[in-house]
Amino acid sequence: MPRIHPLMAIAAATLTLAACATAPSYGPPYGPNPPPPPAPPSDGPGGGGILRDWRGIITSSDRSRLDRVDEAWRRALDQARRSEGSGDLMSVGALVDPDAALENPAPPPGRYRCRTVKLGHQGQDGLGFVVYGWFECEIERTANGLRLVKTTGSQRPSGLLFPEDDLGMVFLGSLALGDEPRANSYGNNDERDFAARFERFGRQRWRLVIPYPEYESTLDLIELIPA
Repeated sequence: MPRIHPLMAIAAATLTLAACATAPSYGPPYGPNPPPPPAPPSDGPGGGGILRDWRGIITSSDRSRLDRVDEAWRRALDQARRSEGSGDLMSVGALVDPDAALENPAPPPGRYRCRTVKLGHQGQDGLGFVVYGWFECEIERTANGLRLVKTTGSQRPSGLLFPEDDLGMVFLGSLALGDEPRANSYGNNDERDFAARFERFGRQRWRLVIPYPEYESTLDLIELIPA
């Protein structure tokens, strides 16, 4: 019997769900939306400032990446279907479904477990996907809004989450590598800066969708679940 590629199995399951009359269920048992996070600090007396509009901060190259996020999804999934990968892609479920975003994307502050899944490859050849193990992340409320920090691992993004629409937020961050301290603020190093879409795709599952990252892949996904 021919071997079925994991992504083909996921695609078949997605089509089956779409044909049903009831809505699909993503991730852990789907239930009521999680409680909204605390309101961002106000800019009035006693407040610590407000979150700025990401459009006035983002670089032109990162804006181009975000504008092509749908294209990156299509290209990355196609490459993942055509090439062998590393890790258990079936274990990630709706993380690799581009249409899985749900309303109320803002996450509550706290500690999270996080893992990275890389889809596609840069250049002619490479792995179709790589599923990494779990590391540690944190979401904290700051004077400028919610900050997401990956605290362990060899590649550790850090940046702010900006409100965008009912199904997502915009993440602007920078990357620390190896034994480096926490990443510098966004805009200080083009090779370390990156932009991402932040979405909720399960009752307590969130993801960063990073189109055309600087290194290795076509699309990076960072999944977060409460620790």
